[in-house]
Amino acid sequence: MNEIGTLYIVATPIGNLEDITLRALRILKEVDYILCEDTRTTQNLLNKYEIKTKTMSYHAHSSEGKESSIINLIRGGKNLALVSDAGTPCISDPGVLLVSNLRKEFGNEAKVSPIPGPSALISAISASGISSAEFIFLGFLPHKKGREKIFKEIKESNKTIIFYESTHRILKTLSSLDSHIGDREVLIAREITKKFEEFVKGTSSFLLEYFNNNKDKQKGEFVVIVSPL
Repeated sequence: MNEIGTLYIVATPIGNLEDITLRALRILKEVDYILCEDTRTTQNLLNKYEIKTKTMSYHAHSSEGKESSIINLIRGGKNLALVSDAGTPCISDPGVLLVSNLRKEFGNEAKVSPIPGPSALISAISASGISSAEFIFLGFLPHKKGREKIFKEIKESNKTIIFYESTHRILKTLSSLDSHIGDREVLIAREITKKFEEFVKGTSSFLLEYFNNNKDKQKGEFVVIVSPL
């Protein structure tokens, strides 16, 4: 019987393609397959570093059949790397389902190995000047159901709160924060490691006015950090 293969959780750049570790590059070259959220996005990274490993798509809408095929490859001794479009897989990312099912399938015999690297969450808090001694990470806030309840919980929290937000909802989110948390300090990290990287700090009312008056700055990927009470 073949020894089961390893699933490597490989962190990839969140913007600047130079932000990848030597170990990550070696693993991506050595594995049998790379599982990608979007094969076209990952291919840009692979082309830059002349990596020829075969890719397979794996994302939130992948079928159970695709997941079974992946588990069978690992059962047959194949080594796979899991990457997301940007950052560390399995953090606000569907890859967590694959890892969970792999552990259910093989129990403590499962071989899942993290290859650490970039993370928007860690990058933002490191440059924020806001205490990270204790923080709560909320991932992406719900679009509708439960959204109001979350802002009430943020208002009452005495810990730093961190979450991700999209271009389409950043103004709505700042408006909700303004009506709930008053003068507490908030930091917005936008387009981390990319050409238009920006960190803006102030009250939610200041930030709402700032982004309302600068429509070009409403674009991109945002990390929102709310200071503790």
